[in-house]
Amino acid sequence: MSLSSHIAELRRKHENLSEQVEVAQRSPATDDLQIADMKKQKLRLKEEIERLSHA
Repeated sequence: MSLSSHIAELRRKHENLSEQVEVAQRSPATDDLQIADMKKQKLRLKEEIERLSHA
């Protein structure tokens, strides 16, 4: 897998997590810990994208 396709895949995963977080925040059944975990995953993906983009 090339670097650019890897970055594109990470961006896709980040976008999917963003959508999941939005849906979870609108749902009263979702607990705050689950939302916090998804946000942490998003942050890790964003940091990895940034790191690879500037490598």
